[in-house]
Amino acid sequence: MSESEGTTRRQVMAAAGALGAAAVAGSACAPSDRDRDAQPGAAPTEVDGFALEEVTIAELGRQMAEGERTSREITDLYLARIEALDRQGPTLRAVIETNPDALEIAEELDRERAGGIVRGPLHGVPILLKDNISTADRTTTTAGSLALEGSIPPRDAFVAVRLRQAGAVLLGKANLSEWANFRSNRSSSGWSARGGQCRNPYVLSRNPCGSSSGSGAATSANLCAAAVGTETDGSIICPSSANGLVGIKPTVGLVSRSGVIPISAVQDTAGPMARTVADAAALLGGMTGEDPLDQATAGSPVPTDLTRHLSELGSADRGEPDAADLSSLRIGIGRQFFDRDGRVDAVMEEAIETLRSLGAEIVDPVEIAHRREVGRHEYEAMLYEFKAGLNEYLAGLGDDAPARTLADVIAFNEAHAAEEMPYFGQEILIEAEAKGPLSEAAYRTARDEASRLSREEGLDAVLAQHRLDAILGPSGGPAWVTDLVHGDGFSVGSSGAPAVAGYPNVTVPAGHVHGLPVGVSFFGAAWSEPTLIRIAWAFERAAPHRRPPRFHAGVDEA
Repeated sequence: MSESEGTTRRQVMAAAGALGAAAVAGSACAPSDRDRDAQPGAAPTEVDGFALEEVTIAELGRQMAEGERTSREITDLYLARIEALDRQGPTLRAVIETNPDALEIAEELDRERAGGIVRGPLHGVPILLKDNISTADRTTTTAGSLALEGSIPPRDAFVAVRLRQAGAVLLGKANLSEWANFRSNRSSSGWSARGGQCRNPYVLSRNPCGSSSGSGAATSANLCAAAVGTETDGSIICPSSANGLVGIKPTVGLVSRSGVIPISAVQDTAGPMARTVADAAALLGGMTGEDPLDQATAGSPVPTDLTRHLSELGSADRGEPDAADLSSLRIGIGRQFFDRDGRVDAVMEEAIETLRSLGAEIVDPVEIAHRREVGRHEYEAMLYEFKAGLNEYLAGLGDDAPARTLADVIAFNEAHAAEEMPYFGQEILIEAEAKGPLSEAAYRTARDEASRLSREEGLDAVLAQHRLDAILGPSGGPAWVTDLVHGDGFSVGSSGAPAVAGYPNVTVPAGHVHGLPVGVSFFGAAWSEPTLIRIAWAFERAAPHRRPPRFHAGVDEA
């Protein structure tokens, strides 16, 4: 979600992308036509307790190390949970398909552990990937579109390579807003033709936000240990906030984009979505690495082991050896993102007081210049970048690919309108197809203006002026009612500034409005992930607001 104003506001928000038993492991989750049209608020069934509810990655590692559970047992439990909650019961529609080889992979990792080989904290841990992250296995990669149904890329995305090397079990693909929400100005976040409408696990009639909707809903509902999302503008931050999660949108270049179905080569990034800051940091560490296919990853100064920063935060002077001391940090308050929802503002004020109690120096207010102007340039640039990037990605699928160009996708949607466009159209795809190559002056002007206004004259300027380590803003408002007729109801957010600049952003649960989660964001300069993770971890320790969802039918029950 972007907070850009003016006539392009809705367009930029739509671009917020701008996922048992062995028999369960291979089943797909695409709904029937009748199920796809079912009302989002359908009454849930009673949800029993779950053996792995809210378990952390570190705890899973301990259980496997001490022989309490194997990776196969853990994977089987998550697959059964997906079957019970995602395809039956509340029917979250957060998972498009599970990996038919997940149990076999887990067994192999168990054998490695028994032989004394442990690859790291993710060894044997089941992780979901958003369905725009390529995997060259028996799961498909489609961005939720029927135009790519059955598509298996020739190679893994670098993110998938790194996670396999780290020992993660790639459990399957999470649902998403189709084409990462870069399709229509009236789209519903979390809807894809392949996956149907993903639901918010707190209140089923409410939206999970997007475009990493399934990654958010699945992780929150404990269908996996954690998940990978992607963001162009808000697509990690918003669904993390709406689903009561920690989400880290990294500096562009910390995580490779090769093999990820693109929107913008300048703004796109993958990132972790998890139930705790430590889990998100562990997952991010397993995803990073220099990739020769993505030049932006060359020379990152951020350490791979991001969890070590969490153990360095003790402060014996407070009489609590485990308490985090933020007295060396200056945090600015982005008041320009307030005054849209008094209930969210109240949550933010509590967050500010928590940070002050931890010793942080609060600079209030600070203002990022050009916020409204940036969105217009951003959207124009993304239209060009999407066409160029998608055409390159599709061409790389080979001669047997179901779609070879953006024009092919548009034609497919028109030919299959009943399935692909039952609620909203594809006007953004058509607008992007009309653009020329990236060599056009209009593109260069738009991207240069967006970059200059968001970086040098935007975040860089305000961070330097006030000597800030981070800026605080609301991650989003309480989840809106899913509306397949009118589309999304974004109201509050601050993700646009760091998204356009390509700078890091971390959201952490900060409170609730009528039982619906609300997150607080901390964003800062390029490569400042260690500092932002430190702030988020300290805040989480001092004010733990994460609550597991209970799949209510309406807010009256929440």
